[in-house]
Amino acid sequence: MDRVIEQKTGVKKIFQKKYIPYWVVGAVVIVLVYLLINTERNAVTVSKDDFTIASVKDDEFNDYIRQSGQVQPMVTVQLSPLESGIVEEIIHEEGSSLKAGDVIVRLSNQQLEMDILRSQADLAEQENHLRNTMIEMEKQKLDLEQNRINYTRSLNRAKRDYEQKQKLYAENLCSKEEFLQAEEDYDLARQQLELTLNRAKQDSLYRGVQIKNLNENLESMRRNMEMINRRKENLNVKAPIDGELGLLDVVLGQSVSSGMKIGQINNLESYKIEVFIDEHYIDRVTAGLTATFE
Repeated sequence: MDRVIEQKTGVKKIFQKKYIPYWVVGAVVIVLVYLLINTERNAVTVSKDDFTIASVKDDEFNDYIRQSGQVQPMVTVQLSPLESGIVEEIIHEEGSSLKAGDVIVRLSNQQLEMDILRSQADLAEQENHLRNTMIEMEKQKLDLEQNRINYTRSLNRAKRDYEQKQKLYAENLCSKEEFLQAEEDYDLARQQLELTLNRAKQDSLYRGVQIKNLNENLESMRRNMEMINRRKENLNVKAPIDGELGLLDVVLGQSVSSGMKIGQINNLESYKIEVFIDEHYIDRVTAGLTATFE
């Protein structure tokens, strides 16, 4: 039995299999046209003067990297006080030009002031003690000298009396008792003089040793006093070199300790450039590479 074939119309007719190749060709044409349009739109016209044309040749290839750096002084000196103290006065500010020895900051130290007063009192007391001791020794020396003179005179008198009694006793003109008494007086005067001379000798040696010890103690105290005065002078924080005060990190009333970094002085005679190199280039940077700056 024959079947009636339905005639396709509308969209179904357009997408029949016999029309598919035409649709594919049309899509390709549309894509090509789109690409051509966008290519012309992105094209840029440049002048030939903007190009550098050269021949390729064998030569050394220098690879450069451009980095930003900072100019720094080659030599910097840390500024630190030698003594602890309280900041009393700031004489120079950052950026000031300095000469070696210029005072930058003045400190105060109450404990050091008390040490100075105590040392001065001890020194004055020691000087008075030495002076009194020397006066007393001189007095003893004069007393011994007076005793020596007296005993010498007594010895001379006893000697004359003994010699006189000896002659009289030999001629039986005086008693034996008088002669023996004169002899004893003579021996006593001689012994007293010898004792006085020995004592004077020993006292002279003792005085020499004692005065030497006192002078050494006094000199030691004077050196200690000089050292304390130098410590007081160290309360003035001074510039160690000529240069520029690149950093000063103190304020009035601040307590600073000995050796604490409070600033930095830059030597302006030579400079260097410090540059941070990215780790990507670390393996390519070695000592001795040539660098230029602008």
